[in-house]
Amino acid sequence: MEKIEISEFLQQAKNLPIIDVRSPAEFSQGHIPSAFNIPLFNDEERAAVGTTYTKINKEAAVLLGLEIVGKKLAEMVRQARKKAKNQQLLVHCWRGGMRSESVAWLLELAGMKIKLLNGGYKSYRNFIRKDFERKANLIVVAGMTGTGKTEILQHFKKLGQQVIDLEALANHKGSAFGALGQEKQPTNEQFENNLYDIWQHFDFEKPIFLEDESEKIGNITLPKSFFLQIRNAKTLQIILDKNIRLSRLCKEYAFFDKEILKDSVLKISKRLGSLLTQTIIQHIDNQEFNFAVEKILSYYDKTYFYGISLRDEKTLQTIELNNENMYLNAQIIFEKTKNFCEKFNF
Repeated sequence: MEKIEISEFLQQAKNLPIIDVRSPAEFSQGHIPSAFNIPLFNDEERAAVGTTYTKINKEAAVLLGLEIVGKKLAEMVRQARKKAKNQQLLVHCWRGGMRSESVAWLLELAGMKIKLLNGGYKSYRNFIRKDFERKANLIVVAGMTGTGKTEILQHFKKLGQQVIDLEALANHKGSAFGALGQEKQPTNEQFENNLYDIWQHFDFEKPIFLEDESEKIGNITLPKSFFLQIRNAKTLQIILDKNIRLSRLCKEYAFFDKEILKDSVLKISKRLGSLLTQTIIQHIDNQEFNFAVEKILSYYDKTYFYGISLRDEKTLQTIELNNENMYLNAQIIFEKTKNFCEKFNF
């Protein structure tokens, strides 16, 4: 069997399927996005083998592993054949050790051509963390809550621009209300893997657009080197009439159950203060969503102004809008962005 380094492995993965032979729990914690899980051991079996290795010795662990795996060999081959492309597969485990080598031996015995990832999934994780340090021409789209930044980025993507939608990757919109209507957040590890899956395909000589975010999006923490690039990036600041923002946010959140909305308010009660918190909750109970949103916006607007004040004014361009049509707003911003990119030689 042939062992290859991570850079070649990822290049080969553009054309060949990846088989991850780690346990289901390991795979759930984090995996290469395009990989298929065909585990050598399930979670309980892996724990048993590991315990035997620690408490007895390696030989006893190997024998137990053979006893467990013996019953599964034919089914593993069948599953692998279904995934193989022209009888070829890429295989890895955690560190490129016995699990992946054993499976590779089995599959080659069954007539397939296998390439193993040297260093396993661990080498992949080290590689992508390092690659997030790569200098990128990031352009941050900033603006107060309700300015339609996500819709603007989506339109940019339709226009063929390079875009990272961090909130979509995190399944969270970033605020105390950010989890509403979203699926469960991925693990931090899987978020980074999914982010890299986009990152690796960019042309780093061209601009990459993304929304202004803090270091945490819900329970997700951005890779430090990547976040530092966001903080130092060129920035387009969108100013949208407050009444338009209020209208948009009421439409977006008013249909949620009142108890869910109140729970979200309570998450920031210490920052709002007890009096303002109770006032907002009362507005929600009375279905006075416009008043509730207006008071919540006052808090988020202050937070935004503090964050934007930390950016270098020389790298900041402000675009004022007064239209509720986000498609039209995106067109206006896109036209202005061309000059902005030329200014910084993007």
